[in-house]
Amino acid sequence: MSEDAVRPEDFRRWRAGPLGAITEALEQALVLRLAGPLAGLRVLDVGCGDGAYSLAAARRGAQVVGVDASRPMLTAARVRANEALLRVEFEHADAAALPFEEGRFDVALAVTVLCFVPDPAAALREMSRVLAPGGRLVLGELGRWNAWAAWRRLRAWHGSQLWRKATFRTAVELRALVRDAGLEAGQVRGAAFYPPLAGAASVLAPFDSWLGTLTTFGAAFIAVAAVKPPAGSYTDIDGGGTP
Repeated sequence: MSEDAVRPEDFRRWRAGPLGAITEALEQALVLRLAGPLAGLRVLDVGCGDGAYSLAAARRGAQVVGVDASRPMLTAARVRANEALLRVEFEHADAAALPFEEGRFDVALAVTVLCFVPDPAAALREMSRVLAPGGRLVLGELGRWNAWAAWRRLRAWHGSQLWRKATFRTAVELRALVRDAGLEAGQVRGAAFYPPLAGAASVLAPFDSWLGTLTTFGAAFIAVAAVKPPAGSYTDIDGGGTP
């Protein structure tokens, strides 16, 4: 991975190796499971990168718009969508200033976005704004207490600008951000309960989904589901999973 910014080729190399392939499959399966059925729904993929989640949603029958602040990532996403013969709209946009009208989308996905944006609260308010009442949000973020975070902090101490900019959060912190954006916090689940080693991933991956229902401590990846309530109503849905 680049020390200063993630590039499309970094994603390709990551997925080509066993550690990346296993980890991305687990994370994507978790996010899509929390997102629920997508066929016929309007889905926004915030910080879409090279389009992995946008394409996955489109394959499930969604009408997808992906946005990203990186033009090279958007170019790579368009190429991937064309190669897969999938119809996805991609736009250049900042997560904290989405160029869409209020209530346009039924589902919003934001995977490893808040950890890198300067104002995560503003980004979440924008995601909430463009969701229709009853719409669903799924966040996927880098967890704070795990071997991956320790490795990334070590890289930051050794000069990695990418990981110096990153913020790792707990499930409690993510739920608080969701609530502050006016959304109902729902299920919280973890993934990647192994150190950043291909051998460990291969051995422990079969147990990952089960562990994710019990706790988020030790998970490199934390996913939070939320719902935009009708105007004037609010409840915090306890979906289980410990911080």
